[in-house]
Amino acid sequence: MTWTLIIHGGAGRMERSTMPIERDVAVRQAMNDALAAGSAILDGGGCSLDAVEAAVRLLEDDPHFNAGRGAVLTEHGTIELDAAIMEGTTRRAGAVASVTRTRNPVSLARAVMEHSPHVILIGPGADSFSRAQELEQVDPEWFHTKERTEQLRAMQARDRGAPFDGDVKFGTVGAVACDSQGRLAAGTSTGGLTGKRFGRVGDSPLIGAGTYADDRCCAVSATGSGEFYIRIGVAHEICARVRFLKEPVGRAADAVQAETKALGGDGGVIVVGADGSAAWSFNTPGMFRGVSRAGVVPVVAIYGDE
Repeated sequence: MTWTLIIHGGAGRMERSTMPIERDVAVRQAMNDALAAGSAILDGGGCSLDAVEAAVRLLEDDPHFNAGRGAVLTEHGTIELDAAIMEGTTRRAGAVASVTRTRNPVSLARAVMEHSPHVILIGPGADSFSRAQELEQVDPEWFHTKERTEQLRAMQARDRGAPFDGDVKFGTVGAVACDSQGRLAAGTSTGGLTGKRFGRVGDSPLIGAGTYADDRCCAVSATGSGEFYIRIGVAHEICARVRFLKEPVGRAADAVQAETKALGGDGGVIVVGADGSAAWSFNTPGMFRGVSRAGVVPVVAIYGDE
């Protein structure tokens, strides 16, 4: 059997000179754990959708990433979580935005896809649907960490009146997979941007912007400047280049990332092709990323020179 799983934990200013060694070690361990969870499903003949959900759930539970526990705070010191999941065979998709109590938003996104007639639910309605689906609920304080509280205070002291943190650190998490039957899936989860206002929602839960999967070409999960990724429709653009121009996934990803950068957007993407080919592309100093394939030792990387 052949299968491929790729994950990311965000892109941004990840540099050896500023990354504490203990964080480097912890992040690599978390990425390896997420790869192991998804790989076990794929190696057992399981489907890409299950593998993506399993990998993202582990990353949501780890406080080193901006998703689930450890998510960034809004200007009011609250946490609003967004997530999406999509499978490429029928192109079913589910997404949620501004949820506040679901421990694993990616599982809520899947419930929207499988148990509702809708693609995206937001706010109190999404929270209510989550309870109806009997997904695990937690007190909102469970998501909070000291690091994120300090980030918000620093941002507010430095950039009073700014719509969100100007010193952006993207910690969005995501996964894409191709299983042994050639089925593709993608999932993405995030807390958004530090200090976000007005109920802001980024690209992660928007199908075609931060998340997309189509068995005819590829699956994509993105992390970065959400407003730019939405305007370009990054995930779908990459898939379109693979499908219609027959470009390799790496070339397609690089082309769309270059277009995004030209408009002022930073970030990264992970892509898996229908043939199991894998790629990531980022225009920031680093990106938390990893890949696992059938019969191959998993690889985890952080910095641009890896």
